[in-house]
Amino acid sequence: MVTATHTSRSGLDSALLLVARLLLAYLFLPAGIGKITGFEGTVGYIASQGLPVPQLLAAAAIVAEVGGGLALILGFQTRLVSWGLAFFTLMAACLFHNYWTVTGAQAATQQLLFNKNLGVVGGLLALSVAGAGAWSMDGKRVGY
Repeated sequence: MVTATHTSRSGLDSALLLVARLLLAYLFLPAGIGKITGFEGTVGYIASQGLPVPQLLAAAAIVAEVGGGLALILGFQTRLVSWGLAFFTLMAACLFHNYWTVTGAQAATQQLLFNKNLGVVGGLLALSVAGAGAWSMDGKRVGY
């Protein structure tokens, strides 16, 4: 029987986890900043999808994307933040990239965006399992 034991991560593991965090943050942080600078447009888009309280949902999206993006960069509460962003991304995929409700080229574009979001969810879930690595605020506390 093979049992898992906690071993320290190699420098390569920590470097790759840092790159993973930075690449994932690169999706969220600019999107959140764009929602801040284009707040009224974001609210209008959310409202156009028939969702209630679009101002509140836009503010929540900003908090998730900017806050989550910064947390990923820093490697702060990475497992928890990854779960939260995975849920946020899955909800966004279902609510805003519902390709099954449109036709033609728009359906193909929305399906591509939906599928991309599913891939991002997968990366976030993997990060939630792996943790932030040694090169992070979490790593300083855990002592990878």
